[in-house]
Amino acid sequence: MANLRDLKSRIGTIKNIKQITNAMKMVAAAKLRKAQDAVTGAKLYAERVDVMLRILQKKNRHSTHPMLASINPAGKELLIVVTADKGLCGSFNSLIQKFTLRYLDNNPNCDLIFYGKKGYDFFRRKEIYNIISNYENMSEIASVPEIHEYKKEIIDLYNSGKYSKVSVIYNEFKSAIHQNLTHKQILPVVPHESEEISHIDYIYEPDEDTIIDELGNRYLNVGLWMTILESTAAEQGARMTAMDNATTNAKDLIEELSLIYNRERQAQITTQIIEVASGAEAINS
Repeated sequence: MANLRDLKSRIGTIKNIKQITNAMKMVAAAKLRKAQDAVTGAKLYAERVDVMLRILQKKNRHSTHPMLASINPAGKELLIVVTADKGLCGSFNSLIQKFTLRYLDNNPNCDLIFYGKKGYDFFRRKEIYNIISNYENMSEIASVPEIHEYKKEIIDLYNSGKYSKVSVIYNEFKSAIHQNLTHKQILPVVPHESEEISHIDYIYEPDEDTIIDELGNRYLNVGLWMTILESTAAEQGARMTAMDNATTNAKDLIEELSLIYNRERQAQITTQIIEVASGAEAINS
């Protein structure tokens, strides 16, 4: 009987877990829809700012403006790593951590900034990397202006002349079941070789450097925001998929344990019937 009680208790526990994972899947699905809407809403603006600055970069290949040319080509790389604050999202965090480790093995001359608790906790324990700062709750940022303090830190560090470039590693959102690990340079601006450049001779007002400054600030603001939005959408997609798999596995395990429970129960009932029948036969004889 003890074995049946253990099986029944285990089935009840797994049913509770199934309810939790199913609820987490639905919450992640709702957050994913919200994050997808935010990505869609910001994407067109981000693309146009990006194209405008890249056109300026290609038209001014010999410019020494820090947005367009490295202040110190021999400097270190400032690497921003974007992860989640929480787990239970499949391999979302571990893939970024492994990707970053491989990149640092090949490019050790890097300083790190972390957006997300999981990445910071992982690399902090190793004690061999220079971590400049870390931030949590980045997924709660609701608009571009809220990015200002993070952008200012990056601009100040880059303008100090210590770094040759600023890059970001994050999971780019493709779909609920697919994320693309991305390493992207954000400073100085890298032109797309495939982009066609208009031959219009632009007149700059007030002047070219002022326009590059303003456009560069907007580019960095919206670029960081899009990175966070993409990462948040990818995280929720990964969590929804992981919780859906966990719910399915719990359902399968409940069915398997229920079958074992019913077999054990039937075996015990059969044994009891045989014992009663044997006792009755013994009395009659």
